Amino acid sequence: MSKYEKATQPTIYFIGVTTGSSSIMKVFPRWAKALGLKDAVIKGIDFKPHSEPEAYREAVKFIKEDPLSLGALVTTHKIDLYNSCKDLFDYIDPFADQLGEISSISKKDGKYCAHAKDPISSGLALEAFVPENYWKDYGGEVLLLGAGGASLAMSVYLTQKKFGDNVPKKITIANRSVPRLKEAERILSDLNEKTTFAFVHNPTPEDNDKTLAALPPHSLIVNATGLGKDGPGSPLTDNCEFPADSLVWEINYRGDLIFKEQASSQQKHKNLLIEDGWTYFIHGWTQVVSEVFHTPIVGKVLENLSELAKN
Repeated sequence: MSKYEKATQPTIYFIGVTTGSSSIMKVFPRWAKALGLKDAVIKGIDFKPHSEPEAYREAVKFIKEDPLSLGALVTTHKIDLYNSCKDLFDYIDPFADQLGEISSISKKDGKYCAHAKDPISSGLALEAFVPENYWKDYGGEVLLLGAGGASLAMSVYLTQKKFGDNVPKKITIANRSVPRLKEAERILSDLNEKTTFAFVHNPTPEDNDKTLAALPPHSLIVNATGLGKDGPGSPLTDNCEFPADSLVWEINYRGDLIFKEQASSQQKHKNLLIEDGWTYFIHGWTQVVSEVFHTPIVGKVLENLSELAKN
């Protein structure tokens, strides 16, 4: 017998770690009203990171078989959910297949569908604060702290062939554990001959400090570890030194955000542009809501939902 209760109205699920404290729980009802989704609701499903495969399978099977359970947004568990549940889907999109992760679950034309939306949503968020032709003009590098789904998605976005010479000359991915790093290397190594990848095993924040210190000016440093949201702390120590004239992206928008505070303490004398995860949050959710409810969310509609989320 399933531990999940059958939905009694159109339902989108949020599969995460601490979903109850996410802004989306208050924001979604406003969005549903604005989009004319009638009695649609959102429900959270929480798992500890790297839960047992059977736990993920039970949730994914339930959504598949329950008529009014229309889909889900997945965070934190994207790679684990793909590995444990990929056989349950009728359609897996090319990004999900390439990255080995699932961030969006939906149903369309009788098919159970899995998508990886992060290359799109992270790309839209990056475009909002990375200056045009930044890599071509300045020759900076990228340091992605964490080897999870977000870092893989950003790597795919940043190295697209359509950008020509405007790609980072080097992307370094640093991670605490080796297996995820090896998987990242397998997926990303041959993306673009114009970008060199380095995969660095950094078990401690002190190790990350050393990798950070080696970056040239005009680099991009991203906290994609989940620390600050899914767990306390930062991937760096308070003694870290950011490279001058660089972009710093904390992809979380809630939690203690110590990484962002560390950057803020150096913002003035290092001339740093610091961005949090709010824009990423908006694009991440609107991409999935659009997929689950088969509703285009672009232009004025997107702007309206962004405003509704702030209030």
